Amino acid sequence: MKISRNSLVVVALIASGQLALSEIRADQQSGANRVEGWPQFRGPGAAGLAEGANLPDTWSTTQNVKWKTAIPGQGWSSPIAWGDRIFVTSVIPVGEIETPKRGLYLQGERPAPAIDHRYMVYAIDFGGGRIAWEREVHRGFPPGARHLKNTFASETPVTDGTRVYAAFGNVGIFAFDFNGNPVWSKRLDANPTRNGWGTGASPALHDGRLYYTNDNESAAALIAIDAATGKTIWTVERPKETNWSTPFVWRNASRTEIITNGTSAIRSYALDGKPLWHLGPSSTHVIPTPFAAGDLLYASSGYVGDPTRPVYAIRAGGSGDISLKAGETSNGSIAWSLPQGGTYNVSPIVYGGRFYTLFDRGFFTCHDAATGKEIYTKVRLDPTASGFTASPWAYNDRIFAMSEDGTTYVIQAGPEFKVVGQNVLDEFTMASPAIHRNSLMIRTAGALYRIAG
Repeated sequence: MKISRNSLVVVALIASGQLALSEIRADQQSGANRVEGWPQFRGPGAAGLAEGANLPDTWSTTQNVKWKTAIPGQGWSSPIAWGDRIFVTSVIPVGEIETPKRGLYLQGERPAPAIDHRYMVYAIDFGGGRIAWEREVHRGFPPGARHLKNTFASETPVTDGTRVYAAFGNVGIFAFDFNGNPVWSKRLDANPTRNGWGTGASPALHDGRLYYTNDNESAAALIAIDAATGKTIWTVERPKETNWSTPFVWRNASRTEIITNGTSAIRSYALDGKPLWHLGPSSTHVIPTPFAAGDLLYASSGYVGDPTRPVYAIRAGGSGDISLKAGETSNGSIAWSLPQGGTYNVSPIVYGGRFYTLFDRGFFTCHDAATGKEIYTKVRLDPTASGFTASPWAYNDRIFAMSEDGTTYVIQAGPEFKVVGQNVLDEFTMASPAIHRNSLMIRTAGALYRIAG
């Protein structure tokens, strides 16, 4: 497959927050320098955004389904896409294991199953949905416990258009070319996680490097890895606390920095691993991924049992401790904040200058992205929904929110809340979708759908 230099540049700019949505729209209208894919968790820039007149806004198990492909095993990693390939990971138990149930609940801790599991990477043909190749990267007893709703394949792979990089926490990171040939592998030590809930942070890719936040209870670290060779460039020790948030590489007007979300603090690092700034407090359990829109960086967390569930809109150029003082909602480095506006699992989204939040129990809010001013307060999508774990996505003046029941609620973008449609798959769903070539790729508990209008 031929990948143009211009396409790679565009992806790099979007992923680092330098290419605005308006530029993506103009690019798609002109056909020049078109982005080739959805290369990481939440797509270009970890923003969850796309545009395209032919993208679907209605579907069902039969309507607008181009294909449905069964994916063996368990995995809540999101699909990624580039060119004619879609990539997903999964772990297949060699025997029977307990299956998860939907919704938020306590006492989900489970010890590592005492049976072999096969750790798999799949490449799927975009056009027809066939599995082009599959690779087993590890086989054995899982090296750690997990939450019943977590899987041993919850980390989303990432691609640069030449290779695909798949991480499995407590096992390793594995690189393949697009033909399925192994390029390198890097084993990771098995470390205990908080409450035995397992791992979930995905790697981030920037300028030939992978950045991986390996947060755990015994040997937490941020690791920079050469994407071509798999060799460690540097390792920075972090507080011994488990987090499940994917790092974000923020290229702003001042510099390029690596943003990590964590319990003790949101932290920024230079590309050489040196700390730049930190900010607290955060929630005790941190999952949402930071992202940038315009001139601001957005970081949040909101464990449902916590009184502290903050959202921060952060300006570039900070140094040292930029935390708010008592009673403050903004300062020189923080444009605005919400002390109880963060979500547990779901990452928020900025679209059309508005900051939308989808809460795990199905409430939805809207704020001005530049000022934090409330546009509309919490409204509930559906009181019968079991819960929401997948992050929302947006295109064509619509916000899409998918429940764990497999129902996607279509919400009009803008200052007035209005649900304009529902699309039902009736399958357990927690993975955030991918958007590629006027198609939507939705992963359920047992299959991958390609939806196209």
